[in-house]
Amino acid sequence: MTTHLPTLADIEAAADVVYQSFQATPQYRWATLSARLGTDCWVKHENHTPVGAFKIRGGLTYFDQLRQRGELPREVMSATRGNHGQSIAWAARQHGVACSIVVPHGNSVEKNAAMRALGATLIEHGEDFQESREHAIALAVDRGAHMVPSFHTDLLRGVSTAWWELFRAVPQMDVVYVPVGQGSGACSAIAAKLALGHTVRIVGVISAHATTYADSLAAGSVVASPVSTVLADGMACRVADPAALEVLAPHLDHLVQVSDTEVAEAMRMLFADTHNVAEGAGAASFAAAWQERASLKGQVVGTTLCGGNVDSATLAGVLERSSRF
Repeated sequence: MTTHLPTLADIEAAADVVYQSFQATPQYRWATLSARLGTDCWVKHENHTPVGAFKIRGGLTYFDQLRQRGELPREVMSATRGNHGQSIAWAARQHGVACSIVVPHGNSVEKNAAMRALGATLIEHGEDFQESREHAIALAVDRGAHMVPSFHTDLLRGVSTAWWELFRAVPQMDVVYVPVGQGSGACSAIAAKLALGHTVRIVGVISAHATTYADSLAAGSVVASPVSTVLADGMACRVADPAALEVLAPHLDHLVQVSDTEVAEAMRMLFADTHNVAEGAGAASFAAAWQERASLKGQVVGTTLCGGNVDSATLAGVLERSSRF
């Protein structure tokens, strides 16, 4: 299967769609964070979108492409751990389309509340994202609903705009760390790099407790791997997407695995230095840079606070350094 990465013209057109809902998010070189890392460190603040995460960009362009093709459905179905679901719910509401989202049992209470507030009907099923996804696919068939996947070219169109903003704002960037859940963020960073002819090295970041992408890239084919992360729910994927692997394999500089302990420490550092709240996956980018800080001296480093949607109780536990984190 071949994924057609967005071109520069595609990304520029996508930006026009995204900016109808919100403006470009900021990227800052935080002085204290840079001093801590020992080199220039930029943070792309995707926690500043209307749903607190980068995913909204993809939902907006996915639905816009459906509209342009005259294919807007009566109902959409999808599966999520939270941020993708908020994205789809936001765009579905904008286009007057009914939206049902499947989440696993025990999902983030506050992400669930946010999706409901956006008009989505939530269905709790399964013990992890993969079980929720399979259930959503079956429900979509039964109900004649349109299944919105977690990885698709039309999602990449919108997500690429975040990296297009960052790479244009910081043309001197040497390396950027990008979390990998189902792959839309990292593949979109690759698309923006290629579209702009930027020389930045793209490093993928996965949870050390959800290694399907590392295992699959090493094997050259999809390898399902168990998920045990309790903090990085946005990266809690058991089965890699083969289309994402096809894009990542030739373009990632390398992969970094970050533990929940490292993610929690990154959440604390980001809060102390920027006073922004990062969810687990949102802190993974800086956690990876911190892990590799000895090799980054003299380089301009890009990180992304790709989401800030962490439950209050979880955040409190992280900041208080509870035994769980």
